[in-house]
Amino acid sequence: MKRSVLILLSILTALMAMAQKATVSGVVVNGATGQVVSGASVTADGLSVVTNDDGFFILKTENQPAAVVVTHVGFRPERIVLNGKSAERLNIRLQPTAIQLREVLVIAEDPRELMETAISKIPKNYSQHPELYRCFYRETAMKRQHYICVAEGVVDMYKTSYSKGVRGDRVAIRKGRRLLSSKQGDTLGIKVMGGPVVPVQLDIVKNTEFLLNHEELDNYDFRMESPTTIGDRMQYVVAMKPRRVVSYALYNGKFYIDQETMAFTRAELTLDMSDRQKATNIMLIKKPAGVRFRPKELSLLIDYRNEGEVTRISYLRTTFRFNCDWKRRLFATSFAAFCEMAVTSKTSEDVQPISGRDSFDQRDAFFDKVDYFRDPTFWQDYNIIEPTESLDKAVLRLLRK
Repeated sequence: MKRSVLILLSILTALMAMAQKATVSGVVVNGATGQVVSGASVTADGLSVVTNDDGFFILKTENQPAAVVVTHVGFRPERIVLNGKSAERLNIRLQPTAIQLREVLVIAEDPRELMETAISKIPKNYSQHPELYRCFYRETAMKRQHYICVAEGVVDMYKTSYSKGVRGDRVAIRKGRRLLSSKQGDTLGIKVMGGPVVPVQLDIVKNTEFLLNHEELDNYDFRMESPTTIGDRMQYVVAMKPRRVVSYALYNGKFYIDQETMAFTRAELTLDMSDRQKATNIMLIKKPAGVRFRPKELSLLIDYRNEGEVTRISYLRTTFRFNCDWKRRLFATSFAAFCEMAVTSKTSEDVQPISGRDSFDQRDAFFDKVDYFRDPTFWQDYNIIEPTESLDKAVLRLLRK
């Protein structure tokens, strides 16, 4: 009898926990044009997701939040108060920001000095304590217009103080799945730069060896562009382009700098493709013999979110485009690979490092570390970047094969 009561209590507890779960979902669009807004940040109760390429999101919380906040560069922030109203299928319209104030003053600023000042403020603007981030990671590959590989997972990312560089940072896979085309010839055995360690390597504010150091900045020319906003915060926009020839490929790009705190809040970078071999040296890790690799594009997007007195990395996306051909074939085949990671929650108290045994090595392939797609309820209560409609259809097509 006592055992039956305990079992019944366990079931009721589980049901109560399930009943407390809530979801907020919807589509984010440009209020002026009606076009969907991808990459918008949606936050509530310390949790966050980003909209997919269809502008769609689902945010899972313990209880229905009182409100959600949606932000994106160049738009006014939108706070949607729920007050018990339905939080399903919201239609959120972001209004573009009209920049009028301080435009003349911004043009007078020296862009290189702004970059140097923002670099000097890194110790003040970013966390000086270890933190643990729960993230969602997805990588996909396409041959021409068809998906041939999908791999995704929930990962934990441990980050040391921003004054210590990235050598102590670690990533561990907590749950993941994969799907691969069974068609012969779809898989090349080519490995390009990627994997869930990319958010560690490309956290440009922490990994200053990558770009944000005085010697590297000497390779570039800088210019001021019109200011914009992220959320309700004004941003300087500094554009850069290569000014000299060096032994490796450089980048074209833009940096967004918070006008109040001088924190880097966003970086948009595109690898210079003028020297194909230099671009290949950065993009390509390995390839089979007999395959010729032709780089077309490498673009990076790194977003940081202001959270009170601290700015933290929030989203990263990489895009690779390349052609491959074989010596005896007449035409080359186009391929594209995409990686994206969104921070969905963080922990700052009693944080323990990820052990070396559990951490993902940059030489590993994420695809080799996770299982095949099986369970349709795989993600349960995890917050993820919702798949686009085209990706959903591609997964179903690959599963049938």
